[in-house]
Amino acid sequence: MAPDNTKAPSKPGDTPSGPVFDPSSISKEERETTMQEIQLLIQRLNGIIRAKNYNTWVSYLSSDYFAVISSAEYLERISQSTVLIKQNIVLKSAQDYFTHVVVPSRANDHVDDIEFESHTRVKAYTINNRGDRLRLYDLERFGNEWKIIN
Repeated sequence: MAPDNTKAPSKPGDTPSGPVFDPSSISKEERETTMQEIQLLIQRLNGIIRAKNYNTWVSYLSSDYFAVISSAEYLERISQSTVLIKQNIVLKSAQDYFTHVVVPSRANDHVDDIEFESHTRVKAYTINNRGDRLRLYDLERFGNEWKIIN
């Protein structure tokens, strides 16, 4: 049997890949500033989506997320949704995904809450009229820009 070369966590709460993020490390000021940034981002995205501006929308995606939504496997899976089947739509590209999935569903989003995954990653949520908390986007800051990562 080969020896186990994985490192044990160095502190309680640490994982072999690094320390576990503690959301309480986010200051009130950082939370408020990030919330404002995300709300402005979503407002910009809403306008881009309403204008059906695919090329600008793509500029707000991380390269990894763009690769996911461009993959044949992903497009095939999303094409199996009830709504797209009823409309006889089969997605063939990321632009199809934008036109037939993003535009009809994301043009009027608003952010009611954010949840920090790290100092540079957040989940943006909206609360619908039934009081359900729904995740809108997973976002990551790359330099001074927020990008959609999922």
